Amino acid sequence: MKSYSQEFDEGKIEAIEEFQAPETLYEGLIDRVRKYHPSDDISLIDKAYQTAAKAHKDQQRKSGEPYIIHPLCVAIILADLELDKETIAAGLLHDVVEDTILTKEEIEAEFGSDVALLVDGVTKLTNLQLSSDNTGKTPDQLEMQANNLRKMFLAMAKDIRVILIKLADRLHNMRTLGHMPPHKQTRIAQETLDIYSPIAGRLGISKIKVELDDLSLKYLKPDVYYDLVEKVAQRRSERESYVEDICNNVREHIKDAGINGEVNGRIKHFFSIYKKMRNQSKTIDQIYDLFAVRIIVANIRDCYAALGIIHEMYTPVPGRFKDYIAMPKPNMYQSLHTTLIGPSGQPFEIQIRTYEMHRAAEYGIAAHWKYKEASDGKTPEIGEEEKLIWLRQILEWQQEMSDNQEFMNLLKSDLNLFSEDVYCFTPTGEVKNLPAGSTPIDFAYSIHSAVGNKMIGAKVNGKLVPIDYKIQNGDRIEVLTSQNSKGPSRDWLNIAKSTSTKNKINQWFRHELKDENISRGKELILDYCRTKGIDFYEINSPSYQELVTRKYGFHDWDAILAAVGHGGLKEGQIVNKFIELYEKDHKKNITDEEVLESVNAESVNTPRLISTGNSIIVKGVHDVAVRFSKCCNPVPGDDIVGFVTRGRGVSIHRRDCINVQSMVEQDRSRLIEAKWENENASSGERYVANIKIFANNRSGLLADISKTLTEKNLDIISMNTRTSKQGLATLETSFQVGSRDQLREIVEKIRAIDSVIDIERTSG
Repeated sequence: MKSYSQEFDEGKIEAIEEFQAPETLYEGLIDRVRKYHPSDDISLIDKAYQTAAKAHKDQQRKSGEPYIIHPLCVAIILADLELDKETIAAGLLHDVVEDTILTKEEIEAEFGSDVALLVDGVTKLTNLQLSSDNTGKTPDQLEMQANNLRKMFLAMAKDIRVILIKLADRLHNMRTLGHMPPHKQTRIAQETLDIYSPIAGRLGISKIKVELDDLSLKYLKPDVYYDLVEKVAQRRSERESYVEDICNNVREHIKDAGINGEVNGRIKHFFSIYKKMRNQSKTIDQIYDLFAVRIIVANIRDCYAALGIIHEMYTPVPGRFKDYIAMPKPNMYQSLHTTLIGPSGQPFEIQIRTYEMHRAAEYGIAAHWKYKEASDGKTPEIGEEEKLIWLRQILEWQQEMSDNQEFMNLLKSDLNLFSEDVYCFTPTGEVKNLPAGSTPIDFAYSIHSAVGNKMIGAKVNGKLVPIDYKIQNGDRIEVLTSQNSKGPSRDWLNIAKSTSTKNKINQWFRHELKDENISRGKELILDYCRTKGIDFYEINSPSYQELVTRKYGFHDWDAILAAVGHGGLKEGQIVNKFIELYEKDHKKNITDEEVLESVNAESVNTPRLISTGNSIIVKGVHDVAVRFSKCCNPVPGDDIVGFVTRGRGVSIHRRDCINVQSMVEQDRSRLIEAKWENENASSGERYVANIKIFANNRSGLLADISKTLTEKNLDIISMNTRTSKQGLATLETSFQVGSRDQLREIVEKIRAIDSVIDIERTSG
């Protein structure tokens, strides 16, 4: 086993590796549990260890160690968090369902439903590929990624201990990541930094978050990490001496004041130093507060008393005092923070908290897990409910939001908002905790959605302020509302800071403007199709609408259109899904063995060409319907080919049609020779032709093109135009012609029009 303690060695922090037998580790685990658990009965944990050891008996990790080392280390991390025995047992068993022959049902029979549900929850999380990075992902990949994250938060909601076990599992995996290949190191470290570390922070478990951050930095930016380690180590003795002098001085003063407490100093962890250097564009030599002094006392009164003493001893830096005791962070972190000028003029930070606050800061939500000695249940304290407000908010987003991209962006943003907050007050003195940079809009919606939706202005400290005013710590805010308000403005989405606020504003637009969104959704889909040269009416069908509606979890097609209209879904997503369904059906028709049932197989191979009465002559076909395909719209004179379809006779395609190429690949035997009865005249029949015209935009261009068509007495079916920012006009038009020669003549006349650059024939 590798026990990990950070030590300096030639300027680098490395893990000291000490291989220990599983039995030794197990003894250490039991010692830890006995120190905090009120019951001496460790039979459940012992049975879990014996079961896991037997199940993993012949397995090894990448390091060559027996596999049982990993679940033992996970259980030790959970014991360090002082969790209940069921969680410790589940930690020992967390890999048996996934990696051995044991089943969930067998676990439940042996250990009860509580342990089985925890093991099952962790197993499901292990199988999820999690990442908050959505760069370059296809809609399907984004959907899968968002669904995986949704599943994780649902598992957390069912039992928060599932994610605590997963965090312990991830921490030990990060400690041993050096045995993995480089590409896996990078992927796992990035996932840890994006997902698991922020969750540990949100749950207030700094003991785990700090180590996950540093280990992620080590593998994502090894040069930066080891450079930091080396530079911090170079002046280690000097800094240690400086910090120790301050600690001794503080101890003496608070003792003289009759305050009992612990005083110790620490170097800030490397990821924290790296972020400060990056955000402030400074080198490590320009970061002065690399260390902090922590004072831990018995009660809140002593916290403020110690603060007064410290401010008498050292000069405080203006604007650098934060009272997280009176106004806790969203993860319920409490402490007093103040930055001071040291004896040599170097700034340093002091944190003051009670022992209970320190435990909560280190262990987060795990610190609130208490036990009933005489029962088999667990009773989380009220503090847990407060910590889970964030989780409930995410679950609400999952129910309200259809757009995976938006959900991912909001989630990633929210996971990283907790570190900086502002504290303000309602007119009645209630404290509101908001992300730094919040505006009166965020404040209004933090009170209630109805208040935000009716807001027409705000007062801060008794004075009217604009709605984009940035709230400062200590501001007293009054929201002005009106029943005549028409609701929020879309501009508010660019002003609001809180992810929750933006979601509530979007929700209002989704509900209040449904008819408008449906209409806009239709327009966006049709516009998208026009720009891509797609005939939406050809690929659209009620059955496809039903499939797409079900895929994205909506009630009906109007709901899909509304989602497109307000931006919850991208029109390209919907159109591409229709194309996928259409092509799937088309491919199925091509490969179906029953396609030839309407044609006499022998006659197909005869050399005769037979007139069909449609100005088309096809090879060897008797009394079979012939139709022109809509995918390429052939006209007399085009080089054509027939395709024998199922129950619909023969479809005629241009030989250069892209679908013909697909047909050749699928089944060449269904292609049949065909030709025009008269290539130059069509006995009055008309055929649809589609062309795309590219031109430099100018006044009168459309009129000139329309005039050319009408002069030839051609029936125009459709005409769509669009112009790029660079002034390039693209005009797509469909009209009826009698032959290819007539089409060629029309194209040449249009090509001669001033400003026309090029013309191409399209499928439609």
